[in-house]
Amino acid sequence: MKKIFLFLIMASAISCGKKISQENTSTTPKEPKKEAVVGGDSDSHGCKASAGYTWSVLKKECIRVFENSTRLNHAEDGKKYSTVSYVIFDGNKAELFLDTQKESIILERKSEGDSWVNGDWQLIPWKGYVLKKSGKILYTGE
Repeated sequence: MKKIFLFLIMASAISCGKKISQENTSTTPKEPKKEAVVGGDSDSHGCKASAGYTWSVLKKECIRVFENSTRLNHAEDGKKYSTVSYVIFDGNKAELFLDTQKESIILERKSEGDSWVNGDWQLIPWKGYVLKKSGKILYTGE
């Protein structure tokens, strides 16, 4: 009787072991991993954002806005920001790359010493630069 009981326990254990092992080696096909292609993030102008490039309407080429530009910080409004904005200049034109806008904004001035303007945007050369929209100071920079 003891031998039969022992045999049943062992047979049961072996049977359970097979089921668990079969579950672990199921033949369901796994989805292949999709790997990101390095440099495959070109925009419609061919600028690679992963390398820090963005399209400049003013320069008509891909540029790195953090090089050869003026940094604009959010004006003191009591909030903490982790992003910055930039402005580049070319003659009497300025191009704004704002962290709050998807597209850059082109401003123009009439002559040396004047503010750059586009609609309700105004970039004033005063103690560095002050960027206003509808009369409200949004950014400052040096």
